[in-house]
Amino acid sequence: MAENTNQGTALTQQWLAEIQTLKQQMLELQQDRDAAWESAQKWRQLYNTEAEQRRTDAQLSQQAIASLKADLHKLQGIETGTLPATPVTAIQEEIAQLQSVEELQVLLSAAIKERDRLLQALKTEQDNHAQTRKSLTTALGDAIDSLTRERAAGQGVGGKGE
Repeated sequence: MAENTNQGTALTQQWLAEIQTLKQQMLELQQDRDAAWESAQKWRQLYNTEAEQRRTDAQLSQQAIASLKADLHKLQGIETGTLPATPVTAIQEEIAQLQSVEELQVLLSAAIKERDRLLQALKTEQDNHAQTRKSLTTALGDAIDSLTRERAAGQGVGGKGE
């Protein structure tokens, strides 16, 4: 009977030692997990900071490009201002004052040049609009991705702690 008691005591001590070892391993693993989580948070923050800086740089570059294009167009004689609307009667009066075919040709040539200038200005505006839409779409996509990651990270923290 004493032998059974000694065996029981030895077995109990063995189990207690095993439990203690497992507790220690669990504590070490939890510390490793916490350290990995902190590291991941730091990397996430660095990534988000870098992404925000790149978006800001891209926006500033787009503004600089638009400003340079506007300056270039002004130097080329392409004004970006809007033209006042001319009433039909004023146009008819101007045509009636023409004395020759040559005057009509000069007026037509000026109108064609104006049309070409306006078409170029429209194309430039459309290009700028497309670039702005692309930039905004990219920024929106980045924001959605960031929000998705934050939500996933929030659920991961809640799920592990429970």
